[in-house]
Amino acid sequence: MTEIRIATFNLENFDETPVDTRPLLAERIALMKPQITRLRADIACFQEVHGQERPGQPRDLIALKELLAGTNLDGAPLVSTKPDDDAVFDVRNLVIATHLPVIKHQQLKNDLVAEPRYQRLTANPPDPEPVPVGIERPVLHAQIDIDHAAPGRLLHVITVHLKSKLPTEIPGQVINPKRGVWGTADGWAEGSFLSSMKRMSQALEVRRLVDQILHDDPDARIIVAGDFNAEPQEIPVLAICGNVEDTNNSDLATKVLVPLEHTIPNDARYTLFHHGRGQMIDHMLVTRNLLAHYRGSEIHNEILHDESLAFADDSKFPESDHAPVVATFDFD
Repeated sequence: MTEIRIATFNLENFDETPVDTRPLLAERIALMKPQITRLRADIACFQEVHGQERPGQPRDLIALKELLAGTNLDGAPLVSTKPDDDAVFDVRNLVIATHLPVIKHQQLKNDLVAEPRYQRLTANPPDPEPVPVGIERPVLHAQIDIDHAAPGRLLHVITVHLKSKLPTEIPGQVINPKRGVWGTADGWAEGSFLSSMKRMSQALEVRRLVDQILHDDPDARIIVAGDFNAEPQEIPVLAICGNVEDTNNSDLATKVLVPLEHTIPNDARYTLFHHGRGQMIDHMLVTRNLLAHYRGSEIHNEILHDESLAFADDSKFPESDHAPVVATFDFD
């Protein structure tokens, strides 16, 4: 294989729904299957994929398999995050779908970064001691053989879904959890601080994983793709990139990860609409050695709606509120 297309796409709470609740899964699939077909992805990184159960069977990615049916990823093996019992998580799995051979895969959650502990200032009742600042989602890392003709040409694919900017709930501070009403401004601020801690803890673990891979193989080809819940200039993205402008160490230049969205025109560089502004929060970052094979990127954002507006409910807009990102490489 020479040309390879790699995609990342947050499917937004992709799950079955009760028969009396809209949008139905069938309605979502009808709108989103053309998006999957358009990707023409050889490797697809999905976020927010929920698991489903059937009587007598372990929880599985049934809804996702229905979405992929009839596309070029129909029947593709799925590598997913999972709990210890070997089924998939109930909600928000990370999934890598590909027909290419996956040689090895792993998930990381506080494996390279110890879980932070913090004593909350606004908790009511007060914390008697610092509490764990738990991370909800692991990082998923797969080593994929990208060339049947020359086995061993591995691509490290790391897919992520970093913590959102929604503030973490604090005991006694949230008056109405459903509407997100907080009792105090400093409680909201501390909840936002906790979410930043979670997001940065994940970003640090990804950066440490990248450095670990490059330590073992300085020529490793790595792509980090997914929903970062951060724009290009924000610290979680910069922390994973490791730019020389930030480290002030030119010896680290070969370890820099390059955001591929830099090749997209500014006016088209967004994957989410929020309060009338396009935001680039879904990224693909690659090692510099991949730039020799890079042929271009696409952001399929033509139909994005403003997910923050009052009328933008899922029954009217059942597709995802994220745009997929696709990058093409030629390894001939």
